[in-house]
Amino acid sequence: MSAATTTRARSVSTGPTALFDAPGPRAVARIRWITAVSLVLVAFGIAYAVYLFGVNGQLAPEKWSAFLERPIQRYLLKGLRNTMLGALGAAVIALPLGVVLALGRLSGQKLLRWVSTGLIEFFRAMPLLLLIYIFFIALPRYGINPDLYWKLVIPIGLCSGATIAEVFRAGILALPAGQGEAAAAVGMTGGQAMRYVIFPQAVRLVMPGLLAQVVVLLKDTTLGYAVSYSELQYSAKVLVSSTGNLIQTYLLVTVIYILINLAISKAAEAWGRRSQRRYARAGATQVATRMR
Repeated sequence: MSAATTTRARSVSTGPTALFDAPGPRAVARIRWITAVSLVLVAFGIAYAVYLFGVNGQLAPEKWSAFLERPIQRYLLKGLRNTMLGALGAAVIALPLGVVLALGRLSGQKLLRWVSTGLIEFFRAMPLLLLIYIFFIALPRYGINPDLYWKLVIPIGLCSGATIAEVFRAGILALPAGQGEAAAAVGMTGGQAMRYVIFPQAVRLVMPGLLAQVVVLLKDTTLGYAVSYSELQYSAKVLVSSTGNLIQTYLLVTVIYILINLAISKAAEAWGRRSQRRYARAGATQVATRMR
């Protein structure tokens, strides 16, 4: 493959995806300097916090030895399991709901578009904690009394579904209009073009945003305290009341949440790199075929 072909392949595979121009040498140096200073300040803050903990006896071995006991480990693991189950259940509700609402808001039918827009804006504006209280306190008075798990999961799924709908809609609108026109040119209907051409590409574009929303779902499960759902943070609260080790318990729980979120972020980055390589190879193959 010639150099010109390779250049064209890169342009086909990447395209105008940057939202702003690449920084110049001075901007790069400034960014590096600010990053270095920020890292130093963060490291100093952490070191100072560790020093204060040590001075006040919070690093004493007896303060941490309780976490080596099997009953406490099993209790925290059960809370972590409930957290993951809550996030999973909310995701099962939010993802399909987001797809349906996004397609409804983009529909050519006025009534469907108005209903979808109204639902999206309603659940985006509704405070999540208020919606949880509605499911926990108000609805049981009218005979609607789901299990404790669903009193937490359904509100999270509804609010997250509205946000995910906007993520999907943004991905669909970000695609060039030529995608739909090309599908129509080969005889596809509007629904077929959305199903086979537009929507799969939109999913590829918004996948990092969807994975970021998974992190939000995970953090939203911490509102389980409102319905006494035994997720990780609620379990930590109960553990603090029995052991008195407030700082140690919440530090451990914080580290667990950070590790989970880092794992999700790394998975998103790996998926993005893999997707970019796959489409770069596909673009190069397409250009090489045209040049023959």
